[in-house]
Amino acid sequence: MSIFGSILDKIFHHSTSPAGSATAQTTSAQATQPTAPQVQQPAAAPQNAPSAPRSLQSVDVEAVLTNLATTKGGGGNWKTSIVDLLKLLDLDSSLAARKQLAQELNVHAGADGTAEQNVALSKAVMQKLAENGGRVPEALRH
Repeated sequence: MSIFGSILDKIFHHSTSPAGSATAQTTSAQATQPTAPQVQQPAAAPQNAPSAPRSLQSVDVEAVLTNLATTKGGGGNWKTSIVDLLKLLDLDSSLAARKQLAQELNVHAGADGTAEQNVALSKAVMQKLAENGGRVPEALRH
């Protein structure tokens, strides 16, 4: 998987996992009840399946990352630093990984590993998240 694909997966999957587990718990509780709820269980599954892509399209990227930073006790300066963003998502933040990400996103700002490139990568990632359906504030994209 590409580095950006991993970023996308971590942010979009993290955002939908609590709702998904709540749905799973509700479905499990319904399955243990008498026959009437068992009839409702198959009806609930098709409704959940089509709504999953819609929920991914409305992911509030800033909220997901802010919540993740809070649970991890900080998160550094993930809003402008690609290194801190990658670390927050438990992804490889090495120079080699950032070079690969720069190639994936076609970012050619500054020399590899410089602050200029790292900030440009951070903005490019946020822009690409927005292009893929995430809600990203304008300030994080430019």
